[in-house]
Amino acid sequence: MIQYISENFFYIASKAGEHIYIAMLALVLGAIVAVPIGVMITRTQKIADVIIGFASILQTVPSLALLAMMIPFFGVGKVPAVVALFIYSLLPILRNTYNGMKSVNPNIVDAAKGMGMTDMQSIFKVELPLAAPVIMAGIRLSAVYVIAWATLATYIGAGGLGEIIFSGLKTAKPHVIIAGTIPISLLALLADFILGKAEKMVTPFTGAEKGAN
Repeated sequence: MIQYISENFFYIASKAGEHIYIAMLALVLGAIVAVPIGVMITRTQKIADVIIGFASILQTVPSLALLAMMIPFFGVGKVPAVVALFIYSLLPILRNTYNGMKSVNPNIVDAAKGMGMTDMQSIFKVELPLAAPVIMAGIRLSAVYVIAWATLATYIGAGGLGEIIFSGLKTAKPHVIIAGTIPISLLALLADFILGKAEKMVTPFTGAEKGAN
């Protein structure tokens, strides 16, 4: 395996770059869409139930089936892969955004409105900062999922590290499979680590935390 990696280092690196591009683009798009929707549905419970339920249904569609469903609309390549992964990224971010906003102490929200804040000001200056750690946890979870699911994107010509894994499967070469699997695992661990640090950075600082330290 080590010999294979050393001989094909630049090939593996290029596939890792494709993998990162597909996964991160889908994740960013998921966050851009899911966070605002998650915030908006906190204002209407009935709509919240419908939207979260619909996102949950999309999550249950098998990944290969969803990738195949993208082909008639977007053809093959990176675009359908990004769209499919974007759909898969929505639920964890949407649900955590909703739960994070709902977990904000109502007394704090009432106090903000009592100070003359509008609903939008309350959202951006009070509720979102307090909900940020929970939202970031959803993005963190979604990132790990998307990096793993991006492996299957090779089936529709999107490239990525999945090409190495499936090449090893076709030729019955375990060392090639492992050479493709290890970078994916490392990417997932790295994304989890970086977003874990970001989660701590957006966690509101309190006096209680200072005393604990």
